[in-house]
Amino acid sequence: MDAGVECAVQQRQVLFLCVFLGMSWAAEEPLEYFVEEEAERGTFLANLAHDLGFGMEELSAREPRIISDQKIGFLLLDPLTGDLSLNEKLDREELCGPKEPCVLPFQLLMEKPFEIFRAKLWVRDINDHSPVFLDREIPLKILESTTLGAAFLLQSAQDSDIGTNNVRNYTISPNAYFHINVHNGAEGIIYPELVLDRSLDREEVPELSLILTALDGGSPPRSGTTLVRILVLDTNDNAPEFVQPLYKVQLCEDSPVGSLVVTVSARDLDTGSNGEIVYAFFYATERILKTFQINPRSGSVYLKAELNYEVMQTYTLTIQAKDGGGLSGKCTVVVQVTDINDNPPELLMSSLTSPIKENSLETVVAVFRIRDRDSGNNAKMVCYIQDDLPFVLKPSVENFYTLVTDSPLDREERAQYNITITVTDMGTPRLKTEHNITVLVSDVNDNAPAFTQTSYTLWVRENNSPALHIGSVSATDTDAGANAQVTYSLLPPPDPHVALASLVSINPDNGHLFALTSLDYEALRAFEFRVGAADRGSPALSSQALVRVLVEDANDNAPFVLYPLQNASAPCTELVPRAAEPGYLVTKVVAVDGDAGQNAWLSYQLLKATEPGLFGVWAHNGEVRTARLLSERDAPKQRLVVLVKDNGEPPLSASVTLHVLLVDGFSQPYLPPPEAEAAAAAPADPLTVYLVVALASVSSLFLFSVLVFVAVRLCRRGGAGSAGRCPVPEGHFPGHLVDVSGTGTLSQSYQYEVCLTGGTGTREFKFLKPILPNLAPQRIGREVEEYPSYRNDLGL
Repeated sequence: MDAGVECAVQQRQVLFLCVFLGMSWAAEEPLEYFVEEEAERGTFLANLAHDLGFGMEELSAREPRIISDQKIGFLLLDPLTGDLSLNEKLDREELCGPKEPCVLPFQLLMEKPFEIFRAKLWVRDINDHSPVFLDREIPLKILESTTLGAAFLLQSAQDSDIGTNNVRNYTISPNAYFHINVHNGAEGIIYPELVLDRSLDREEVPELSLILTALDGGSPPRSGTTLVRILVLDTNDNAPEFVQPLYKVQLCEDSPVGSLVVTVSARDLDTGSNGEIVYAFFYATERILKTFQINPRSGSVYLKAELNYEVMQTYTLTIQAKDGGGLSGKCTVVVQVTDINDNPPELLMSSLTSPIKENSLETVVAVFRIRDRDSGNNAKMVCYIQDDLPFVLKPSVENFYTLVTDSPLDREERAQYNITITVTDMGTPRLKTEHNITVLVSDVNDNAPAFTQTSYTLWVRENNSPALHIGSVSATDTDAGANAQVTYSLLPPPDPHVALASLVSINPDNGHLFALTSLDYEALRAFEFRVGAADRGSPALSSQALVRVLVEDANDNAPFVLYPLQNASAPCTELVPRAAEPGYLVTKVVAVDGDAGQNAWLSYQLLKATEPGLFGVWAHNGEVRTARLLSERDAPKQRLVVLVKDNGEPPLSASVTLHVLLVDGFSQPYLPPPEAEAAAAAPADPLTVYLVVALASVSSLFLFSVLVFVAVRLCRRGGAGSAGRCPVPEGHFPGHLVDVSGTGTLSQSYQYEVCLTGGTGTREFKFLKPILPNLAPQRIGREVEEYPSYRNDLGL
């Protein structure tokens, strides 16, 4: 970490510490409750709702909890009534030892909204322990030369109770030599002192046995006894005397076992065994005996066990120096344990909320408390988290902190946060504790489904089977759970007359599209609609996309021949002069195909012919032309079969039959009908016959000339505007006007007038005449494109 970032972190830590101290000083006085030790479980202590001024419903709604540093829960709170009671029996001596008073702090934590109330439980001592002497017998050696009034310090009794319930008096069994005086010592401990009232005479009384009784101040008082065995010795008139009566020592709690604590020294003016001094602890407590040891010859005190400032801060040792004659002197050693930074800070988590909803502001994620069992600067702490997180720590009272959101969270951007809460003390060296928590972000439906494409283009081949899968649409939702489950639907078309529901359907779960009916390219080449994608959130969000369906053509329509017509009562006959040159245009086969693309590309070929090699068909435009010069040997009547085939797969085809009549010229008279030939063969009177024939010939010639003149005039006048039919007598072969333009497969425009005689039964052409080849060059192109109406015009 560079210097700038480290400085910013330190400033932030100092700010948190200042805010915390300010809030702690400003806190209200804690609530105080009292209970006697050994009270039964369930003992009622107080009603917190009443003490805090809350109603019972209000207290229950705020979700109160009791929090304490104790390892066991000694209090029980009824959140419905607010009653605070004991959860178990309390032993003051186990909880606080000799400490007075015995106060157990705890906190009342309100979560909705967050608030903390401090409280204390004072545990009152009861007289449940009797005084106890460490030794059942106290040996005491006294010189017979001891002067009256000499005092001998005896072992004091120990009582786990405190205050008035502790040892308050000592008595000695009735005797003629001694009485008991009681003296106050350090830390409020009283010591019994045996005072000589009468001179001893070893020869008269060599030994005395007295009962020493210790009484506490309880009601009723308890007592403990020990036997004092007094051995009367010969005279030793100098007792050992310490150089100084009080020694004060400071010792670090991390001092190694075996370290020298202090060396005491005493002097004895006697000689011999009466001047030999032995050092020992004078009736030390069990804790002192486990922690220290003394060299009986040198008076050096050593550390026997590890020290712990958090358990015991001060030790008071009484050391006795005794000579060989039984005289002794005493001194006091006070060992002050100094604290070192050997306890890392602790983090006690009170509540943790996970997951939390995204987009939420000022949400309390966690409530926790920090503490350090050291003292002084070693117990001062700062608390912080990573800087790149949308969370902030807010200090509260009693070293409580709340972790709250600092900005709205976005689950789609980050669904999980690993937060490291670091607590560092101010000791040397600094100790820290890291606590990791994982906060999950729950989803809110704030993202609409998004299609992978704004528009989709689907291809389907016509004549498909119903319920055919034609494609799919897909949308994704960045939310989670039900908010990300997408349902697809068809949106109503803008035009209510479009029956979209009969054309396609969509699978609401996966977006698969199906064609419900068989599509026909010739009827419907393309259609489009919109699909919607909605999630299952509340409220639901949706989006839409455009789908365009293009119908692909299939080769399902065979070519249709427009000319020559094949459904007339008689086949169409084309006239070709015998003097025609090779390449002479006989006629043109005109056909169309209802398909599209290459399925509508048509090719023509000559399938059959009366005279092979006489005629040829152009493959791309259907023109029938002469392939060579005509000869007299060629049959006058020719029959041609032309095959029209498209380019589909498989190809479809149609055939048309052409009748070609080879003639010497276009003015050839009508051939006589068979009935006329039969009538001529009948016998008749020659003169009559001649007269009749002459009269009939003249009349017929005149009438025929008039009719021909009128017919030619009418045909020329009405050829383009009228139906184009020749005024011929009614019969089985009506005339047709066929207009074949140069558009499509024709290279030029042609128009023929074909008139057939009726009633002759010979099916031969009577009259044929070309009419203005370029009269309407664009007409056939339009009629080919719109061939249904063209077919109607041709009478099909």
